[in-house]
Amino acid sequence: MDLLPTYFLSHGGGPWPWLRDQFGTAYDALDASLRDIPRQIAGKPRAVLAVTAHWEGRDFMISSGARPPMIYDYGGFPPHTYEIRYDAPGAPALAARARALLQAADLPAVLDDARGFDHGTFSALYPVFPQADVPIVQLSLRHGLDPASHLAAGRALAALRKEGVLIVGSGLSYHNLRAFNAAGAAASHAFDRWLRAAMALPPAQRTQALLDWERAPAARQAHPREEHLLPLMVALGAAEEDAATEVYHEEAFFGALAVSSFKFG
Repeated sequence: MDLLPTYFLSHGGGPWPWLRDQFGTAYDALDASLRDIPRQIAGKPRAVLAVTAHWEGRDFMISSGARPPMIYDYGGFPPHTYEIRYDAPGAPALAARARALLQAADLPAVLDDARGFDHGTFSALYPVFPQADVPIVQLSLRHGLDPASHLAAGRALAALRKEGVLIVGSGLSYHNLRAFNAAGAAASHAFDRWLRAAMALPPAQRTQALLDWERAPAARQAHPREEHLLPLMVALGAAEEDAATEVYHEEAFFGALAVSSFKFG
């Protein structure tokens, strides 16, 4: 199989694919961008390694169960969204391979055979693979949220791209839930302009810009806590020398916010 690209996906809010009646056309652009990924990669990968913003551990944690359960890690949504099933299989052998790669890079990694799919994984991947027929392994963030260690994790996992594994960082390019409306417009647009410009830099400069992301305009207004940005570091690290392509961008998400997703390679 050809070398697969990696992705950083802005995954939207909550279980949005199951709330199209409530949200109307708000998610049409994101949905279209996700549904286009199989075309971009010319089919289905052997498996997906999903770096989720919704899981953190003292070490890097890797879901290793063969049949992961569901985690409804949201609140205030209609009852049917707590019965959603996305029954993609796990991939224990891939989980073990990912742990070995991380450990070889001196990055502590632990298997978790009980971890289920959180909404950062199932809401992002349902539009991509609606038949739930591609195995998925989740990778957590590491406590401390150090950009360099997450970039290093991506570098360590880059070999998976040659093995038919699609590496997907699932987060949001803007994630301030206290200002997820017009109040966040200025910050989201300022940070998004910086992020899009950073993605167009030569590889070494791009890496340094991402490591120094807190210096970006409105950085802490856009990400009071950076867990939704760090999946980008892993996706970038796994394709560090490759060009970035913007695969999703909106200027008025939820009426006012700028959000983006990127493909590397």
